[in-house]
Amino acid sequence: MPHHSPLAGRLVTIFGGTGYIGNYVAQALLTRGARLRLASRAPGKAQGLKPLANLGQLQLMPCDITEEAHVAAALEGAEHVVNLVGAFTGDLGRLMGEAPGTIARLAAERSIASLVHVSAIGADAASPTAYARGKALGEERVLAAFPRATILRPSIVFGKDDNFINLFAGMIELLPVLPVFGAQAKLQLVYADDVAEAVAVALEHPETHGGKTYELGGPEQLTMMQIHEKIAAAQGRKRRFIAVPDGLSATFAALPGTPMSRDQWTLLKPGSTVAPGALGLADLGIEARPLGLFLDKWMLRYRKHGRFGAANERAKVRRA
Repeated sequence: MPHHSPLAGRLVTIFGGTGYIGNYVAQALLTRGARLRLASRAPGKAQGLKPLANLGQLQLMPCDITEEAHVAAALEGAEHVVNLVGAFTGDLGRLMGEAPGTIARLAAERSIASLVHVSAIGADAASPTAYARGKALGEERVLAAFPRATILRPSIVFGKDDNFINLFAGMIELLPVLPVFGAQAKLQLVYADDVAEAVAVALEHPETHGGKTYELGGPEQLTMMQIHEKIAAAQGRKRRFIAVPDGLSATFAALPGTPMSRDQWTLLKPGSTVAPGALGLADLGIEARPLGLFLDKWMLRYRKHGRFGAANERAKVRRA
């Protein structure tokens, strides 16, 4: 990170800034001295960021991005914009397709210096999933209205408090035998802090990164089976994993109340990896960090006897 960021003292509006990735993006920008306006349907979710900000550095604003008047109010006085809004339920074409276009159009009218739109690997107008179609429409609408926008397409994002690694970690802690859906699907998991850094770098340097699309993935490709095995090993647990056939997986995902929706299963099946030749984190000057760098530490709370159990295991190794 540069000693003095071009974002220092500048107002950045972050749509969807109270979500999971938004928390990391906000911290990356606060560290750079930016002033933040987090525009979200649930601004109260960002209360935990207040102790990290200086007086007057953070503003929380209720906002429905499908309402143009709300978007216009959130952009008032802003010099940079980030859109992080994403969902798997609701009118996804409107929320992730049309609304980002409105953000981009209003940003262009206000001569906003830089706009970063966070999409997803797998965005595809021809996809059978509403999610991927919505993301593709959002990219199209954003670039049509604001050609200098930077599009970031992350793979599945992992972090200490995510709903991906921790979902499987909780099941592995409790169950001796577990089904694995999409066992051979390859994922290029990307660290949340690396995604946040990508957003910040793109905002800082629109002259270099504007108008470009970057696919964000970590330094390794892991299958779903390998991810489960790594989590179990980090917990110090022996588990049996059973690869579930695709047909059964699809049926399970279609049932109500399951942890994976039909769209999520359809997106998981082909995997989520950076396309060959695509611009990536390295082109933003960021060295991607692997899951293994953090997993042992994060799994301490899932181990038998927690940290004390880990100490006992190390003592056994020394005595052997």
